[in-house]
Amino acid sequence: MIKKYKDFMVLGVLVLILAAVILQSFQINSLKSSKTVSNSGQIDMSGWSADEKMMYEHHGTLPTRLQGSNSVSQSTGMVGGC
Repeated sequence: MIKKYKDFMVLGVLVLILAAVILQSFQINSLKSSKTVSNSGQIDMSGWSADEKMMYEHHGTLPTRLQGSNSVSQSTGMVGGC
């Protein structure tokens, strides 16, 4: 009985990992095809404000207008700090 349960748990974890890998591959492909990424792989920051550039460089946060309408909003509070 316990062996069956253990086998199902291992299988479930493997399925979750596979689903995450597939999801991430689609997300990476959508980033590659994004208009804000140039052919060299660099993000085009022309037209960004100094605050937007700082938030991206220091925190990895893209401006809200570039994140799309279905993305989860990120918190504006700083966690940890320097």
